[in-house]
Amino acid sequence: MLAGVVRDRPQTRHTPAGIPITSFCLQHRSVQKEAGHSREAVCLLQVVVSGEEMQEKVQGLEQGSSVRISGFISRANNRQGEYRLVLHGQHIETV
Repeated sequence: MLAGVVRDRPQTRHTPAGIPITSFCLQHRSVQKEAGHSREAVCLLQVVVSGEEMQEKVQGLEQGSSVRISGFISRANNRQGEYRLVLHGQHIETV
């Protein structure tokens, strides 16, 4: 599970098969323990949410919304041939 703040307004598009896909950037910030010391963890991660049943969960999201998301991380290939990590959200809750 990853918690964070929605950085930009979620954008929805549809695949040629009509499946809605919503994406947005999530900013995570927390303090974690590592080797007995506190360490600040900060990251920006692209989130992708697919399917009709998940659209209700993302409809109310706006820039600045606090959320908790669980799912799986996969790679996405951009037009320049570079790979980046994307979180495919399967469960989303606002906090």
